[in-house]
Amino acid sequence: MKYIELTIHTTTEASEIISDIMWNYTDYGVTICDRADIIALQTAKESTFWDYMDDDLTADKPSDVLVKCYVAEDVAGEVVASILQDIADAKERSEGFMPFGTLEDTKRLVDGDDWIDVWKKHFRPIHLGAIVVVPEWIEYAPAPNEQVVLLDSNMAFGTGEHETTSMCVELMQEYITPSSVCIDVGCGSGILGISAIKLGAEKAYLTDIDPIAVESSLHNAKLNGVDDKTVVAHSNLLENTDVQGDVMMANITGEVLKMLAPSIPKNLKKDGVLILSGIIESRLDMVKQAYEAVGMQVIFEKRKGEWFALVLKHA
Repeated sequence: MKYIELTIHTTTEASEIISDIMWNYTDYGVTICDRADIIALQTAKESTFWDYMDDDLTADKPSDVLVKCYVAEDVAGEVVASILQDIADAKERSEGFMPFGTLEDTKRLVDGDDWIDVWKKHFRPIHLGAIVVVPEWIEYAPAPNEQVVLLDSNMAFGTGEHETTSMCVELMQEYITPSSVCIDVGCGSGILGISAIKLGAEKAYLTDIDPIAVESSLHNAKLNGVDDKTVVAHSNLLENTDVQGDVMMANITGEVLKMLAPSIPKNLKKDGVLILSGIIESRLDMVKQAYEAVGMQVIFEKRKGEWFALVLKHA
């Protein structure tokens, strides 16, 4: 079987959004090639080094990030057109908040009937404290203190591999109790809300503006047997509801988090905690200031690679 490899030239900030869009249309793999990830690995630990890292990688210049996906050749014309249109729509919605880069696209034909199996070999269970994120096609026997979160194979954003997601999962474990009501804004695959229930939360409310993400969250909640404790809504926030959360999570981007700052706190209990992730260093102060302006106070800050997560409470 033959595939079309579609490559989009973009930015670090927009790469996850484009990756998420691509995953809405393919089960055959999505990759992000970002020099910032290499630099993060180089600088994160003294024991981590690259003998042959190009000096140009550390130069202070704009990065061209490549996001690639694979589409079956026989449906590539229609599917690629849909992907490009969704990316254009996302750029328009994010105008003024996030740089998308050139969005130049290239296509090439690749061959290989075993492409999916080769791709799947790169995925393994991901350990995030008491949570283990496991691709649904892998058999895994958890240790007594582990809670397994199964994710279907067509998930990208929110698999636990990315630092922004892993920080959220790790941080929520400090605050969830058996009586907790949790809210996940921008739920993607549903990993945060599902993890919250697996950690013992009483209820989880998940929202997303992407109907495919809503479908995915519903599917993954059922796959994990927690659909009776989760509510998934196709909305920007918990609009027109009086739900109050003990733990609220939003793993999006700095620009979108800033835009949502006036609205998010209304659904957080006075003694609740808000976990924000998806923030790069250049947007960190901007996000802090936006939430301080609406009466929130940063009580903890976490960093992985180039990404930051914040824990906030009502001041």
